[in-house]
Amino acid sequence: MQEGIEKVSTSLARLRFPHPAPRRVRPRILPVFTPRAGCRERCVFCAQESQSGQAVRSLNETLAALREALEAKSGGPPVELAFYGGTFTALAPGWLDRFLETAAVYRARGVVSAVRCSTRPDALDADILERLAAMGLDSVELGVQSFDDAVLAAAGRGHSGRDVLEACRLIRDAGMGLTLQLLPGLPGLTPAVFREDVAACVQAGPDAVRLHPCLVLAGTGLEALWREGRYEPWPLDVTVSELAFATLALWDAGIAVTRVGLAPEPSLEEAILAGPRHQALGTMVRARALLSHIEERLAGRKALRLDVPQCLSGEFWGHRGELEGAYARLGLARGAVAFTGDDHFTMDVTRHV
Repeated sequence: MQEGIEKVSTSLARLRFPHPAPRRVRPRILPVFTPRAGCRERCVFCAQESQSGQAVRSLNETLAALREALEAKSGGPPVELAFYGGTFTALAPGWLDRFLETAAVYRARGVVSAVRCSTRPDALDADILERLAAMGLDSVELGVQSFDDAVLAAAGRGHSGRDVLEACRLIRDAGMGLTLQLLPGLPGLTPAVFREDVAACVQAGPDAVRLHPCLVLAGTGLEALWREGRYEPWPLDVTVSELAFATLALWDAGIAVTRVGLAPEPSLEEAILAGPRHQALGTMVRARALLSHIEERLAGRKALRLDVPQCLSGEFWGHRGELEGAYARLGLARGAVAFTGDDHFTMDVTRHV
């Protein structure tokens, strides 16, 4: 059921609406990490070993470990194979074939359901995408970071925002799924520029987006800039506010937000020197985005009662109830909110602004 409004009385209306996030099936992912493999240079923010918890190793070792992992998955539910880290489409000659041929063997056995890879916008073209699609690659994740030329130059990316949009078009033309990664808080990337990035992201039309706020990690070029006083990461409150804005804008465009913040890894936590890291960042962002969505449904009217799907009871009020006051100002104190088995929201509101 989609959004609707029902007249209850001359002074009362009842709104019914779904959660704004697109519904999607979450695949079982088998990650394969190839830190820095295929990369021509190292970007100012990059610390792939810390981010993934995986040390750099030879591609021979990675391929052997992949085959062992796939054998262990035989007989169980199928997995989506995901090649992360490095620049997959720029691997040394022959390695793309070895990895994708291995995936094809296990796909034929029912162990692998789909294959994705991550890469850079300037490391693919129509020919390589056609070849990879023929070999069974289903989806590409692009490390976009930003669409802004000045921000990309400061991060040492070596390509332009126009290159990013062209890469998105090529992936779509090849019939592949598309996921984009944005890195708000890079040097020169202000909240205003980030909102332009979000608009460009919507224009590119991906299936999903990952939002990774920029952190200062040990051993990166960003660490040197930070220690010299030439870079300051976004504060946590700004980060939450801007990511909530982005999340709702993407949801409204039918784009899934599949991750907010980097996945927790002991090596990552040890490497963080500064930046908006919080264990509940995803909850804080999603809860704030939902609050904005509900406020938009009110359109200036006062809320009297709200039924919320039970599955949201853990994050509706925000981290440690931080949004309780904001909801109370809309008319939704705790006594006016109930969690139910319905998968839609139902809200009674005054009929006039």
